Amino acid sequence: MLTSKQRAQLRGLANRLDAIFQVGKGGINDQLTRQIDETLEARELIKVRVLETSPCKAREAADQLAAAVHADVVQVIGSRFILYRESEDNKQITLVK
Repeated sequence: MLTSKQRAQLRGLANRLDAIFQVGKGGINDQLTRQIDETLEARELIKVRVLETSPCKAREAADQLAAAVHADVVQVIGSRFILYRESEDNKQITLVK
């Protein structure tokens, strides 16, 4: 579980990130979940965009994906959300205590 200071740190790091995944009219499927899982292992922090055609809202998509890939939802704003998961082999982010 992330503390408020850690969330603030991750939000700051995510500011410069572009959304690299989109949840569209197909919703959340196994392929998207697998790709996000692999990308979190490589990057630890990602931004995802939910399109208007998606059957789910950003908060629903964030919670569902976070549970599926064992990640933390850092923030949900509008149609975008940020996920974080500490990498096992590729640690890049040192969280504040």
